[in-house]
Amino acid sequence: MSGDPGATAPPRPSQLPTVTAVAIGGGLGALARYGLTRAWPTAPGHFPWVTFATNVAGCFLIGVLMVIVTEIRVAHPLVRPFLGVGVLGGFTTFSTYAVEFHNLLSPGLVAVAFAYLAGTLLAAMLAVFAGAALTRRLAGR
Repeated sequence: MSGDPGATAPPRPSQLPTVTAVAIGGGLGALARYGLTRAWPTAPGHFPWVTFATNVAGCFLIGVLMVIVTEIRVAHPLVRPFLGVGVLGGFTTFSTYAVEFHNLLSPGLVAVAFAYLAGTLLAAMLAVFAGAALTRRLAGR
């Protein structure tokens, strides 16, 4: 912007399409996660395998998606917000992960709680790297 106090900034493009894509994708991802937790509920005091698997699978798919949309092909500008932030953001659930960790913090379950805490973080990070590496390898990059 110039030093002219009367100058106006150029108009910014509408964020409505992006916000809409994230909202619709987030709803779809959250519904998928909800369906999994209803199909395979976790008994109180047990390792929350469904949340663990959901977060790890979602992180793997985020690794795949990011390589595809940033290195392999040019995607529509709404693909990343819809699939990455929306669907996969709604599918993964680190807020539930935190609540489940807290609920496991009781006498006799502290080791399970910390295994869940550390195991989820480690597995999720490794899943992102594995998804990206596998996608690059399959794409010949």
